[in-house]
Amino acid sequence: MVLQLLEKRRLVVFFPSVHIFASVAKRFSCPSYLRIATRAHRTNSPMDKVYFRNDSHSEELHINFRYVNADLKLDREFNFSRRMSEKIEDVLTRIRGNIEKEIFKKAKKGKNKSLPQESELLPKPLVDGKIEFLRGEQKLADITFIDMLGDTTDSLNLKILDRNFQVVINQPWVVNLAMPTNILAGFTVYPAKLEMQFAEKSYCKGSWFKARMPASGNLKQVKVWSYCGDGLSYNTCNEDIDYFLKLVLIPGNSQGQFGPSVEQISKREVQVGPGPCPFETRHCFTKQRLRDNSWRIVSYNILADLYADTDYSRTHLFPYCPAYALKADYRKQLIIKEILGYNADIICLQEVDVKFFNFDLQHILEDDQQAFKGLLAQKGICGEGVATFYNVKRFDLLETRNFNIGENIRVLTIFRDLWQKIQTNEKLAERICDRSTTLQLTLLKMKECEHYLLVANTHLYFHPDADHIRLLQFGLSMLYIEDMYRKLIKQLNLNEENQLAVVFSGDFNSVPECGIFRLMTEGFVEDDFIDWRSNTEEALAGVSLKQPFRMQSACGTPQYTNFTHAFAACLDYIFYQSDRLDVEQVVPLPALEELKSHIAIPSVVFPSDHVALVADLRFKLISQNAK
Repeated sequence: MVLQLLEKRRLVVFFPSVHIFASVAKRFSCPSYLRIATRAHRTNSPMDKVYFRNDSHSEELHINFRYVNADLKLDREFNFSRRMSEKIEDVLTRIRGNIEKEIFKKAKKGKNKSLPQESELLPKPLVDGKIEFLRGEQKLADITFIDMLGDTTDSLNLKILDRNFQVVINQPWVVNLAMPTNILAGFTVYPAKLEMQFAEKSYCKGSWFKARMPASGNLKQVKVWSYCGDGLSYNTCNEDIDYFLKLVLIPGNSQGQFGPSVEQISKREVQVGPGPCPFETRHCFTKQRLRDNSWRIVSYNILADLYADTDYSRTHLFPYCPAYALKADYRKQLIIKEILGYNADIICLQEVDVKFFNFDLQHILEDDQQAFKGLLAQKGICGEGVATFYNVKRFDLLETRNFNIGENIRVLTIFRDLWQKIQTNEKLAERICDRSTTLQLTLLKMKECEHYLLVANTHLYFHPDADHIRLLQFGLSMLYIEDMYRKLIKQLNLNEENQLAVVFSGDFNSVPECGIFRLMTEGFVEDDFIDWRSNTEEALAGVSLKQPFRMQSACGTPQYTNFTHAFAACLDYIFYQSDRLDVEQVVPLPALEELKSHIAIPSVVFPSDHVALVADLRFKLISQNAK
């Protein structure tokens, strides 16, 4: 009787509103993304196809389909995790059983009087023999999914009752889509998480909608969502305040294929923003992008979330900052807006959380409009590091290196002389080698001219008694840069050495009076300099440093680049090769009154305890250099 009822109704099986997918990976080693349940509802899927996802690195088979039957008031997504080595009959039996279970569940509630009682149906299978795989007209039986998918998927169909569904392999698919928990008016909103397979962001289609919470308190009952805009991100405005946002996303790829759409609704409505932020005033100096020989560089310690959102940070480091303004979902909106407004060509960031790099910075900066490419150098096993972004419309990447200073002091021959002096002090040697400080080097070639940039980015050790450690780290970095520079001159076969310039940006945790600034701007630090004695037990004698480049600080020595209630000083610099480059503009830093407007930073309008350095540089004409 139930079989007859089902055959009279139209069974809806599609991907992913009704979808089936398969994923193949190494035995007993399933990638974590295959275990993540999609956090969004799939909509508008074709009703004549069934989709398999086949990852060559997995042996697990993940099956998902959504069964829709309007007459039975059944709309349910089913999920199965099986083995590719299983017989296809095992999976079909499980599918039948789960569909039966849901129908019986509906009947048990007494909502559908037309269905017989469960007790009458249990002896007979509900849809026995009506779910099967076919290749052409031939029924497939007594084979595994490995066998079924091994040769070809041509003419492969899944038959459910009286309908055939074409099996389609490796269509674009959204694995995980999540919205941020905090959305501010006047800032950019984008998915907090977006994980896809067989899809590329630049080929995906996104549409944004908004609606107020209905009286029922159930957003699923909203019948009309107002259109806001297209794209994978949306710039909110004051008119969006108190509205919930919905993103409808269609995954696509470069082959012109599109997978089923998914949608996700924000958990909270759009909130009132913090009002004007001081960095917006700075944006007045960077409204236009540069061109030809000129380029803009930003150096910015953005304050890693693993340091900002802790009990210690809230009670000791930044007790003046409201707890909500230390949350990642709040701060990252300000950071993104600030960085975008500088219209930079090169962005050097420090204290970059790995998750923030993967899900936020890359998502926004690497889209077609911004056209950046990002490189992350993680500090050992730490969850943060330094990152360099360059504009692919202006630069070609020739080489990148991530260099852990502590791990390489004993190894590289270019450090041999300095290491021999360091290792005589056991405590010093152990301390500097245990540091995870990383030097990131990026070699870029300008597209508009025959000029090359060697961009260095780092974040040196922070401890107050470690001026000697930082100076050594910096001296080792300069030895490495000098060695690489000399090799590049030959490797690039440059007609003029002036075609290659060095820029070194970062948070050096060092004030201008210390040895790092002297080494860079004067080229030499003597063996009796005070930094060598910053820690009595680790004091160094007979060590001097030198470097061969003519370097200057592009932004000079501002009074503050770091400003908290307990400490404020100039710690960040953009050092540039002054015989190769000219400074065209330095974007003014925030005034002291702005930094103190909420006691110190970070605050509701400053997302970090550091301020960004922004400078416009240009290559000198080769004839000028010759003079």
